[in-house]
Amino acid sequence: MTAPTPRRAVLVAALAVATAATAATVSGGGASAAAASAPRGPGRNVDNRFWFSYEHWLAGAHEGTAAAGGARPGLEIRTAAGRTEYADPHTGRKSVWEYATWTSPVHRSAVPATEAIASWNARTPAGTWIQIELRGTYEDGTATPWYVMGRWASGDGDIRRTSLDGQTDGLSTVWTDTLAVDAPAGGLRLTDWQLRLTLYRRPGADRGPTVWLAGAMVSDVPDRFTVPASTPSGQAHELKVPRYSQEVHTGRYPEYDNGGEAWCSPTSSQMVIEFWGRRADADSTAWVDPRYSDPQVCHAARSTYDAAYKGCGNWPFNAAYAATYRTLAGVVTRLASLADLEALVRAGIPVITSQSFRAEELTGAGYGTAGHLMTVIGFTAAGDVVVNDPHSPDNPSVRRVYKRREFENVWLRTKRHNAAGKAVSGAGGVCYLYAPAVPGPAQIVALRAVGVL
Repeated sequence: MTAPTPRRAVLVAALAVATAATAATVSGGGASAAAASAPRGPGRNVDNRFWFSYEHWLAGAHEGTAAAGGARPGLEIRTAAGRTEYADPHTGRKSVWEYATWTSPVHRSAVPATEAIASWNARTPAGTWIQIELRGTYEDGTATPWYVMGRWASGDGDIRRTSLDGQTDGLSTVWTDTLAVDAPAGGLRLTDWQLRLTLYRRPGADRGPTVWLAGAMVSDVPDRFTVPASTPSGQAHELKVPRYSQEVHTGRYPEYDNGGEAWCSPTSSQMVIEFWGRRADADSTAWVDPRYSDPQVCHAARSTYDAAYKGCGNWPFNAAYAATYRTLAGVVTRLASLADLEALVRAGIPVITSQSFRAEELTGAGYGTAGHLMTVIGFTAAGDVVVNDPHSPDNPSVRRVYKRREFENVWLRTKRHNAAGKAVSGAGGVCYLYAPAVPGPAQIVALRAVGVL
């Protein structure tokens, strides 16, 4: 059941997916006034910046890359900038690749930040992959190194998908998918940042990968063991999200994070992917033992597996997996309250949340966890939280209702006491957002209101 672990203080990202055409559609309808008046973001603790439009991809510094137009604009290789050999640390294979790079403009953050998490959506056909790097600037004007935030491909035939844990300059460190300032209590913060994308393809290939979205979320969320209570909307609402249990898959494919017992993240991802009408095809799941039920969950686990982390709980890898399905976008973000979460659910967007708790802290769960993903699908009239909790014995029992105040606290706090009484980190409002790459008017309003667009 454990995907994110206490070594990661927070998960954050954002879903900037509205195209200019969609925004124009909204501005012509009744939703425009609500969008204009909606508060932009969860206050001063989180800042999001994503590049996803044709104009975005024209900006920045290109070395062999070019902006590609169309219904879903992206970044592609125009001509190779060079060749390099990559020795895969997880397979021992050495291969030569052509590459091209794009470096984003510098983004001046609205929030002096202690953490940063990158997200990306891309298509990587066989014989291609991408690397995502982030460089931040401290308040004194000095810069971090270019930290590798992921080496990623949708498949595992060319390279092994991997994070690079432990990169550091003595002031900040990369912990799997999160760049964190080492001693935030001392006041050190990141004031701006930029991304560098490197696209790889086999030498001589005509085409390479396409990146549709890339960016990051930075945050400076205060340490807190309890959070303020939000006011429920008083409106019952529940989305019909497919139910999948990770426990059904216990013992299956232990090479992927020790099997289904640890698959809360990909199982939750698969539920939301299928809510949006997408599903792995028969060819994608042909490798799964035909005796196994729900082979698409096994496929999700394999498709999110991080060979360095040795697990399926890498947050951006899950969002990137969701975006491999046609017309879906996915990122990781942080929300400020259950009111934010309710607004998204009412707009038709289920939300995958990360939380950790002792068994007695979440009534009805029946277990404790150092880190677990579940999918919020609705709210009762009293404001209690309706979830699809993959840590359930079978698919029918996945739907649960948790007490609002308990759920809000275990999800939003950044500090907690574990079973041994030791103070450890909490998730701090971390969640995954998966939605159509061109969201509808009500979805745009909700995403703007929580600071994602």
